[in-house]
Amino acid sequence: MKRSLYITAALALSTGLLASSGAMAQGTGTTQAPVRNIVLVHGAWVDGSGWKPVYDILAKDGYHVSVVQEPLTSLDDDVAATKRVLDGQDGPVILVGHSYGGSVITEAGVDSHVMGLVYVAAHAPNVGEDEATLGKGKPSNTSKQPGAIEKTNDGYTYLNPSAFPKDFAADLPLKQAQFEAHSQMPTAAKVFSQPLKAAAWTTKPSWGIVAGSDEIINPDLERWYYERAHSHTTVIPGASHSVYESRPQQVAAVIEDAAKHVQQ
Repeated sequence: MKRSLYITAALALSTGLLASSGAMAQGTGTTQAPVRNIVLVHGAWVDGSGWKPVYDILAKDGYHVSVVQEPLTSLDDDVAATKRVLDGQDGPVILVGHSYGGSVITEAGVDSHVMGLVYVAAHAPNVGEDEATLGKGKPSNTSKQPGAIEKTNDGYTYLNPSAFPKDFAADLPLKQAQFEAHSQMPTAAKVFSQPLKAAAWTTKPSWGIVAGSDEIINPDLERWYYERAHSHTTVIPGASHSVYESRPQQVAAVIEDAAKHVQQ
């Protein structure tokens, strides 16, 4: 009988120690697995195909990667397109945005699937702000060039094909940049001036990449956004606005860092 009582007590003590050590592990965050779902959001004038070099790296490393194809017809439409993809995810997500896509993920990122945000040479306005107004405080080189940004009769914008290779993609092969210049997605002018209704970076961790030689967004504006958001910031010297295509290894490394550490 005494032996039975000793065994029962020993089992109870063992169970208690296991439960205690499990709680301690949870408290330190060491048991959290990396986020495996990555959603990529493109910017103005381009489509999601530019993410392919980053997609290939992330997919090879075992991540489930989805690319949003925004219509670029309004901020509301682009946020809705992003949320549609987020709704299809089976777990936590790292949401990544390039350029104007930064505004999109800032608003869409309040979605419950999203654990963290990665800004790639991107805008990150606050609630009530818009990127056009913020851009006037730290203007880009492109915005200072007469005729660089063209506008259609029905209110859509595009980058003059002659300016595209130098301004958007200076570190891409010329033929690739010229192709992208002539396969642009015209973008509604109103997307740049619509104030944001939500700002996920105020409540969720973020990472930011500054493209050191960006002509489309002033690198100083990118730095200001990320400092304000307390983002983990990486500067890539010499990178153009097409940093996600020209430096995919470095961009993917930042995204993977976010996926590994966002829940710690």
